[in-house]
Amino acid sequence: MNDASMSFLAIFPSLLGGVGLFLAGMILMSDGLKAAAGGRLQWFLERTTHTPLSAFLTGVALTALVQSSSATTITTIGFVSAGLLSFSSAIGVIIGANVGTTSTGWIVALLGFKLNVGAIALPFIGVGALMRLLLHGARASLGMALVGFGLIFVGIDFLQEGMGGLAHHIDLSPFSQPSLMNHLWLVLIGAVMTVLLQSSSAAVALTLTALNSGAIGLEQSAYLVIGQNLGTTVKAILAAMGASMPAQRTALAHILFNGVTGALTFFFAPMLLALAIAWSEFIGDSDPSVVIALFHTLFNLLGAALFLPFITPFARLIERLIPERGPVLTRHLDDSVLHLPEVATEAAARALTEIAAVALKEAVHLLHNGALDRAGEHRLHLAQTAMDETSRFLGRIQYAGYDGEIFARRLALLHAGDHADRLIEACLESPSPLYGEEVRTAAAQLAEALAPALDWLETRKGDASTLVQRLAQASTRQAEARRLQREQVLLETAAGRIQPDEAQRRLESMRWVDRVGYHAWRMMHHLTGSPSAAETLQTAAYAEPEPISASTNP
Repeated sequence: MNDASMSFLAIFPSLLGGVGLFLAGMILMSDGLKAAAGGRLQWFLERTTHTPLSAFLTGVALTALVQSSSATTITTIGFVSAGLLSFSSAIGVIIGANVGTTSTGWIVALLGFKLNVGAIALPFIGVGALMRLLLHGARASLGMALVGFGLIFVGIDFLQEGMGGLAHHIDLSPFSQPSLMNHLWLVLIGAVMTVLLQSSSAAVALTLTALNSGAIGLEQSAYLVIGQNLGTTVKAILAAMGASMPAQRTALAHILFNGVTGALTFFFAPMLLALAIAWSEFIGDSDPSVVIALFHTLFNLLGAALFLPFITPFARLIERLIPERGPVLTRHLDDSVLHLPEVATEAAARALTEIAAVALKEAVHLLHNGALDRAGEHRLHLAQTAMDETSRFLGRIQYAGYDGEIFARRLALLHAGDHADRLIEACLESPSPLYGEEVRTAAAQLAEALAPALDWLETRKGDASTLVQRLAQASTRQAEARRLQREQVLLETAAGRIQPDEAQRRLESMRWVDRVGYHAWRMMHHLTGSPSAAETLQTAAYAEPEPISASTNP
């Protein structure tokens, strides 16, 4: 074995350990910050993504905070799947995440090569570990983030040590000439680094360390970073295979953005690198690693400037390339969000709202016309199938415990789904036609009362609490009318004025109208999340022979 091989074997553990420590630090810091933030990341994302610019800035901030563009992207996919975020806003977040992930390069360039590991990084690890052991909840998670932050610099220290010895054995002189093929090879090497390390941040950190140790030059580093940025698209392609439609659309947006940005940067790299050198000299820090960190940020900002003004047509293009498929009523139910209880619960609520709208629309039609056509029957069967899938999805949400807002909301949705299912069954079992003038009058009155509920389900506008109270009153009136009608029909039957078969048809019709009103009320009661609905989370079977009181809590 020659001297070069022996030297490489001697420094290889430092390189491998440095990469491992850096990746471990990134994972611990990202997971710790996400756990410390809890549901606030979802809350922040939902409320700050109403315009393309705000979505972009949110993506930058979230990714810089949690140091993981993957975490930001996964959360964004979940919000799109749940219907909480438009796809155009999601693209803004993804573009922002690409800019936010360049913050890792700045940490490495500004701190990683200038901090004393023993004086700075090790105390972070010590304090963080003590916080994790002695504290609980968000503070313990923050301790793990501090441990991760310290490990990043320990990893960089090992990388510097390894790269210092490796610099004499790396020969990139064949790529030093400014030719198209040389630059393409460097981009390819950078992309392979990202694929192998499964992290563009780690690949950029490795490049900056090599540059700082003199193993590679400034221009070579620039083209490596371009490739490392493009390498993330390979991960996106793999993640999109067999994934949900929102995930595939998100992956395609990521691929197209990085691809176009990388291609433009490749051809304008000398100009952007010269600009980065000039700006670094202007800010008084012309360190090569700072120049490359600035170059990395500049070309991602260039891509953002090109795409942000055209987000809406870009989103439409991707939606045409990857159209909706599968049942419309369950399009929000994405298994990838099951580990996010808040998002998954809201996804189920969106699906259930659309199912309830179908059921209520058919119920209003039947109350007016008294006959179910073939198309209506098909829609109800689809809604019934979607209801079964939604119930299964609710049962699979990863949430343990019997208290808290998520549990209460999930329980309410299960009750709402039960009543929606019974309403669908009632519509499928509707008598045709409705017998008796009194029954037809009652049906018309109930249809009028249900119309605002249908409007709320379709628009989500209006006072849900008042709506629920009015539905309760309408159901109570209907129950009382049924009781009086039943007594009157039985009296007239006993007197011989109505034949028993006719009496039975009238009673069945009135019972059906009452049944529709009751389940529509209870469905909306649990679904709206209004104060009046929150008072009760219990349910009971439909009590056929007895009148229903609005004051009861079945």
